Amino acid sequence: MATNKNALIRYRTIDKCLQNRSRKWTLDNLIEYCSDALYEFEGKNTNVSKRTIQLDIQLMRSNKLGYNAPIISYDKKYYTYEDETYSITDIPITTVDMSIIKESIDMLKQFKNFSLFSELNGVMQKLEDKVYRESTNESAIIHMDKNDRLHGIEHLDTLYQAILKKIVLRLTYRSFTARADSDFLFHGYILKEYNNRWFIIGQRNSEKKVLTLALDRIVNIDLSLNTEYLHRVFDADDYYKNTYGVTVLNDANLKTIVLKIERSNAPYVITKPFHQSQKLLTQHKDGSIEISIDVHHNYEIERLILGFGSSIEVISPMRLRRRIKSSLHKALRKYQPTENIES
Repeated sequence: MATNKNALIRYRTIDKCLQNRSRKWTLDNLIEYCSDALYEFEGKNTNVSKRTIQLDIQLMRSNKLGYNAPIISYDKKYYTYEDETYSITDIPITTVDMSIIKESIDMLKQFKNFSLFSELNGVMQKLEDKVYRESTNESAIIHMDKNDRLHGIEHLDTLYQAILKKIVLRLTYRSFTARADSDFLFHGYILKEYNNRWFIIGQRNSEKKVLTLALDRIVNIDLSLNTEYLHRVFDADDYYKNTYGVTVLNDANLKTIVLKIERSNAPYVITKPFHQSQKLLTQHKDGSIEISIDVHHNYEIERLILGFGSSIEVISPMRLRRRIKSSLHKALRKYQPTENIES
């Protein structure tokens, strides 16, 4: 990385020199200016060789970096740009480059208030300006999911900084089932995104149990600077290894779930497994398949199964099969014809 950085400094220095047509530039002049630039930016003396600058000029002339710089020599010792208006900073962005930059900007802008990316603000603005000036009217190739009305995301930066700096939080929180707000001290360990919602995982001040709190249910956040932070080794990969979604339960709820998937959805489930534990058990002659996954029986796994509607059948365990059956019966009753509903 240091070598690449030094090379970029040299390229930019040579470029600035050759743009300055008020003086003549010899190889020795370019060596001197490149050495000074490296000292200025890196804070150390670097002996730039004659061979290095010659190779730099050769590389800038080529298409390897996309420069194609029109560097010419004259009087057998001076260098300049044949095109007086040329600069390596003004080379056009290719269509592919522009698509990549634009999609990257769109993705990062979703976290525009997140200080983790605050140092990129100036860079992003420059990139957006460059893309705007160079862009065509073609539509984006990649479309990112986003929800501008997503609640709780405004808390992301405060929570991130608290976790980073090991600061205890004083939260005012109201779950969907609670009738009133609750206030408590909270020690955050990680932030997690699932299904376009954000969560903070940690523990209350007086409890050892790990809790998952939805950011959109946080009413208020204060910092408890005088409370000692409870350090805990928290391995997120290990914590979620037996879970689909975000609701981690105890070992009693860890089940081997066997599912039968109809032919039309079998390729989807094979190519995009529900969970890392997924195993293909049977391939039936009609094209349907049976799979197993070892996960906690939580709300999210039920929602996943129900999302497949009639294309999936729970074979076991029986408790999950009964719950899915009951949910489907309730859904069916909502579609039964009544006198108040027109056909």
